[in-house]
Amino acid sequence: MTKSVRIAAWNVNSLKVRLPQVLRWLGEQAKADKPIDALCLQELKMSDDKYPHRELEAAGYLNLVAGQKTYNGVAIIVRRSALASMSSDIETTFINPIRNIPGNADEQQRILAATVCFSGLQPLRLVSAYFPNGQSPDSDKFAYKLGWLTALENWLKVELANNPRLALLGDFNIAPSDIDVHDPSKWIGQNLVSVDERAAFQRLIDLGLSDSFRMFEQVPKSFSWWDYRMMGFRRNAGMRIDHILLSDALKTKCSASLIDKEPRKWEQPSDHAPIIAEIQA
Repeated sequence: MTKSVRIAAWNVNSLKVRLPQVLRWLGEQAKADKPIDALCLQELKMSDDKYPHRELEAAGYLNLVAGQKTYNGVAIIVRRSALASMSSDIETTFINPIRNIPGNADEQQRILAATVCFSGLQPLRLVSAYFPNGQSPDSDKFAYKLGWLTALENWLKVELANNPRLALLGDFNIAPSDIDVHDPSKWIGQNLVSVDERAAFQRLIDLGLSDSFRMFEQVPKSFSWWDYRMMGFRRNAGMRIDHILLSDALKTKCSASLIDKEPRKWEQPSDHAPIIAEIQA
């Protein structure tokens, strides 16, 4: 039987609120014999000292965290039983961790990277990313987003050179093309779909990354985010702004990429659904 790992990303929009959903989802995936081996979380909205290490470790997961009070925050959690070593030592599980983009002065916690050694596979470099929203193209927040994207691109050039087996996972706050938007005409002139943002996304692809979701035939109008307002999820008025980009070395090993909409149906859900990619040995 071919060894594989399932890596995932999920903007939980407050881990304090969504921890029961995260634990439920991880448990249901495991019961279905489709365990999640690595989950990159975004928008934790909690400081490091508030992170629920105990609860996730009790469920069998080790955690690397870059938290921030009230806003932002990212994490990488890995299934202990999937590791090459059964050690519970975080320092030996998460190799060469990087918090935030090196050389880019920014207090917002948006990037967390580490190399993980899973049983039966060569090491994987995982990057959990929470891209800025941008608010609107005429705002200071949009200028910050574009500057952040440039810093990310420059850093990833180095990361890819040093780590050919790299996956960039998370909430990108960019819909790459019109097919990733429920009604493109309603989004003209807004952030998430602007020419500048889509160009920045393409530059990431040009580094040698591939959009894993588009490597496979998908159902039309497949989205990962739906506004809480105006029955967005019920109407499927959503956008695909959460992505798993894979380096060339991982692209050839990817056997599936999908969006799991089920958790969006649960009580008090995140406005995002988890996304998954399966990587073969």
